[in-house]
Parts: sequence; structure tokens; C-alpha cells
Amino acid sequence: MVVSLPLGAQTFHEVAPTVLHEEPVQPSEIKAPFDFNAPDSKLDRTIEFRPAGQMSERDREVAANSESAIQENSRYSGLEFNAGKWTYEQVKCAAFPEHLFLRFLRNNGTGDVSLFTASIPRNNEGRVRIVPIQLRGYSLFSPAPINALTMSAFNHIRAEENPESAPVSAWLETGLCYAALAGGHPQLAPVEVETMHAKTIALNKGLLEIPGNGGATVSFDDVSAIPRPMHWSMAFDSKGKLVKASHSTAEVLSIEPIKPTPVGAGTVIAANPPAAGTRIEAPAPGSVVMHPIAPPPSVKDFVPVPAGTGDMAKPSGPPGI
Repeated sequence: MVVSLPLGAQTFHEVAPTVLHEEPVQPSEIKAPFDFNAPDSKLDRTIEFRPAGQMSERDREVAANSESAIQENSRYSGLEFNAGKWTYEQVKCAAFPEHLFLRFLRNNGTGDVSLFTASIPRNNEGRVRIVPIQLRGYSLFSPAPINALTMSAFNHIRAEENPESAPVSAWLETGLCYAALAGGHPQLAPVEVETMHAKTIALNKGLLEIPGNGGATVSFDDVSAIPRPMHWSMAFDSKGKLVKASHSTAEVLSIEPIKPTPVGAGTVIAANPPAAGTRIEAPAPGSVVMHPIAPPPSVKDFVPVPAGTGDMAKPSGPPGI
């Protein structure tokens, strides 16, 4: 039995269209310790090492007033500051204008070199700090570039500069200064290199990386390192604290100028077939001879053969036609 309902008994519901509401995505703020919008042209790509005799009168006065503190801290670090003859030079770091850095050296010959860096606050807001590098040719603790004590001293020095008071654009100078305090004489490869006069080129001339979760990584290649350029990398957290440092052999490009092959008498470099009557001599050994390659035949170059008249041993068209 079939039961049909009257048309008026059927109920229809009107479905309202779905309305999509667009919500603007609010970009999350990336907390970086450096101002990464600074133009490269304003970055100081060098660290100046100034002999003691060329220091300003004010800097010599600051160094003299800190002599006892340097002596006490170096003795605490086991650097034998009271033994032998020590000399020093100034390490000028543009990223730390409120500090005076001195590199102390005692050179008793090959295998007996002692070295450390002293940090002196100019405004007396901080304390004198020592960064041990070498004692009689050996590292006191671990290599200074990756030493936890070096990173700790560096973080205290940077905190004394009050970097949170204004955006810090000197990210490259900060990395170079760390390398200098840890014993290096960092020098970057030129931005433009005359490849005909250079045998090797360091790949990293200064790089700032900002991860999505904040912080920053500063890296560069030091071309002054002997016997091979060295790669420096420093990772900072979002507040500017140095949390990791690495120091390894840098990757370089080897440049070998291309020497042109001399073309002697009798060499033929032909782009077109010679004209009729032209005398052609045999190519010289090692010469390059180029011959034009005929283009492949097209379908229109083949003439159809009437059915029944063609030679079955000879194809009437190109393969596949």
C-alpha cells in the first residue's frame, strides 16, 4: 500500500546562509635583543687595537686608577701578574662605549705566552673584570671563546651598558667585541673582493638571525685567524643574554683564476662552413673546433609516396609518423 501525503502537509525549513566573520590576525611581537632594521652601512666591521702609547690621556688615567684591581683579579685567576714583564694595548669596542678594555700580554718566547683581557667601567657603575685567555701557552680552563667564565663576564659587562634603555643596533660590533675579549683579533672579509687577487674568500661576512621565538644569533668568519679562517657564532636570548658560543674552522671558497688557452697559428674556430675555395689548414693540437649541427628533419620535409609505389625497404616518413 502506498501512502502519499498531501502537498500542504509537507514542511520546508529555510536554512540561513553561513556568515563568515573575518578576524584580523594580530602579529605576535618577536623579542629580539638587537635592532635588526639598522642599515648595514652603519655597522662597524672592525675592532681597533690601539697601543698603550696612543691611548687618550683620559683612558690612561682610567687604566692607572684600576691597576690594583687588575692585579688582584688576575692573581685570583692564577695569571701570575706579578711575575715577568707585561705589556698591554687598548681594545676599542664600539658596542661598549662605557667600558675600557685592555689586552695584557707576557711573551717569554715560543710556547710561553700569557694573555688576558681586563674590562674597566668608565662610569664606576660596575667592577673590574678579568677574562683569562692563556697562561704560558695553555688555556687556564677551556678555550676562552667557548668558556662559560668568558660568557659570564661578557654578560655582566653588557648588562652594565644598560642595553634595555635604547634599541641596540650594534649586533655585529657586539659579536666582534666578544671575539676580541676572548683573545682574537677579528677581521671580516671585505664585502667586495677582487677575485683575481684573492685565493680564498670567507663566506660569512656578518649575519644576524632572528628565530620566531625571539632572541638572536650573530655569526661571522674571522679571516685573520691562523692558519685558517675561523667561524664565530653567538646565540642570545630575548633579553640579550649570551647563552651559547661556538668557534670552529670556517667554510671558505677557493678561487682559481681561469687562464685562457693560447690560440696558435693554424687553429680553426669555425661557426659556419667555409666558403668555396677557402684554404683550410689542419687544427693545431689542443685547439677547439666547433662545427654547426644540422637541425633535425621536420615532417614537412618528407614527401608522401603513393600507395603501392614505394620501396618497402625505405621508410616514407620519420619514425613514429
